[in-house]
Amino acid sequence: MTIKAILFDLDDTLWPVGPVIRHAEQTLHDWLAVHTPQVTEVYDIEALRQRRQSLVATDPRFSYDLWSLRHRLLQEVMAEQGADPAHADAAMQVFAHARNQVSLYEDVIPALQQLQADFITGSVSNGFADLHSIGLAPYFRVSLAAHSFGCAKPDPRIFLAACVALQVAPHETLYVGDDVLLDVHGATQAGLQAVWMNRHGISADKPEWQHVTIPAQIRDLHDLRQRLTRV
Repeated sequence: MTIKAILFDLDDTLWPVGPVIRHAEQTLHDWLAVHTPQVTEVYDIEALRQRRQSLVATDPRFSYDLWSLRHRLLQEVMAEQGADPAHADAAMQVFAHARNQVSLYEDVIPALQQLQADFITGSVSNGFADLHSIGLAPYFRVSLAAHSFGCAKPDPRIFLAACVALQVAPHETLYVGDDVLLDVHGATQAGLQAVWMNRHGISADKPEWQHVTIPAQIRDLHDLRQRLTRV
């Protein structure tokens, strides 16, 4: 089928997210140690992660709004330990700044420059990376993030809203992402085409993926561009 638009996932598709989150959490914890030391005396980074996970079930919004989830966590532990919860706003600015210090995969910029010449491009993400800070905003006509849209992948609504914003039909849109369930399955269930960004050669033979049809795999964006050129 004809492809007019390409939508991209961000974390672990355009940059490795694990090191970014670890750095951001360490930077935040260091800031808390200076400004709210009573918090870090009780909570190390792992304890804050566990407390954050326990919060997810307390509010449906936290399933898609990761910014609000982290903000609420900070407010709660600060109040609990006798610190001013208002410090949570400044703490989140520290975390967000570090969260946007990403290292793009080497193929991203050159491939996006070439793909942008032939396709309408956009992004759909469950994270809250700031594409303006990262420098990728000019490459995407539309960028939807779960925390501001109101639902997260694999909900079909966020995929379909991106198609509407790009003024293309779902079947004319290709979604590129690293997560088989959230990205590949989510996009195809919404009527889009999809490819699996498998940068690390992960085996597709996983029990939890048995019900998912993976249309195609790519190793990087150069691979994607070459495949699209051959179509």
